[in-house]
Amino acid sequence: MMAENPRLHTVADEEAGGHGTSSGGGERDEETANRKRKSEQGEEHDSSSKKLDTGEGHSQKVATHYNSLQECGLAERNRSRIVHLRNFNNWMKSVLIGEILEKVGRVQRGVSVLDLGCGKGGDLLKWRKARISRLVCTDIAAVSVEQCRQRYNDMKRRSYPGERLFSAEFITADCAKEVLSEKLSDPELRFDVCSCQFVYHYSFESQEQADTMLKNACENLRPGGFFIGTTPDAYELVKRLEASDSNSFGNEVYRVTFQQKGAYPLFGCQYDFNLEGVVNVPEFLVYFPLFEEMAKKYNMRLVYKKTFHEFFEEKIKNEQNKILMQRMQGLEAYPADDRGQLASDSPGEYEHAEKRAETHGVRLPLGTLSKSEWEATSIYLVFVFEKMP
Repeated sequence: MMAENPRLHTVADEEAGGHGTSSGGGERDEETANRKRKSEQGEEHDSSSKKLDTGEGHSQKVATHYNSLQECGLAERNRSRIVHLRNFNNWMKSVLIGEILEKVGRVQRGVSVLDLGCGKGGDLLKWRKARISRLVCTDIAAVSVEQCRQRYNDMKRRSYPGERLFSAEFITADCAKEVLSEKLSDPELRFDVCSCQFVYHYSFESQEQADTMLKNACENLRPGGFFIGTTPDAYELVKRLEASDSNSFGNEVYRVTFQQKGAYPLFGCQYDFNLEGVVNVPEFLVYFPLFEEMAKKYNMRLVYKKTFHEFFEEKIKNEQNKILMQRMQGLEAYPADDRGQLASDSPGEYEHAEKRAETHGVRLPLGTLSKSEWEATSIYLVFVFEKMP
């Protein structure tokens, strides 16, 4: 777990350096409020889904929540308690997306991408940077889809002379209940990549919904195409729940509340997730071995699954990724310089950084997150599936 592993901070401090003071720029503007998350745990329980009383309907609650999120400017986002956490998570997505698109680009010209759960268009700059040819953006929240469309149109107006910006299509749909291919302008369109960032866990309310989401993600992929995403790690969530003296756990930036302990059905295992200013809706555990098995129905093979901890430690060793981390300001400088202040002034939030500097002679300032932010981001994992011939 990130917040409990001193080696993680060794990597953050030595490999990434002090990042809170770089000028940032382009990629930091990619994303306002990210999606959220949860996922997997379970033993060999009965795989029948457990129906829950979700009142107005869980899908509608999710759509209502994201439709109500207000757009905020860069200055306001930078004042957020979790600005570095959000930037860090965005860096994780950027590295994942960049690596997969680079791999696809070696063998495929004219890359087509499906952004499943596009939100307000936080990844549009990533698609532009990768020089894809075609993009389909879909989300359950109509207001978010319209804001995504507006961002794309603004990007198109500001594109430089001679730039061949990708074409884009925008679809409002509940992809856990509706078949996306029936809504595409070209039902025969085949994608090279489907990206599903901090979204898939919403579909695990029932087996039918989880399967429909998989169908939409994978059925229209070309052989050799990839289904990639980020989602919460259910094992980590359940481990923290079992270690708690109540049905809730968290810290000053996030909180997870389960309905009960000790019973974790494969579908419909609901919990409430709250992350400061970003997410406050019910979500569902995703038991990853079951997720992997279900994907085989659509001829998908798991390439890898890594916790954010594992992915970060591996990818930050790459020089380009370190530079990107600096640009995106995914880590803050500790201690803060005269021009700024730390994200948290709570006692103990930077003890890990102090200990690292004292015991290993690391030069200050160093790049890190607060203890609470490490704990929050370490509940996630990344996954990559490949469509087999």
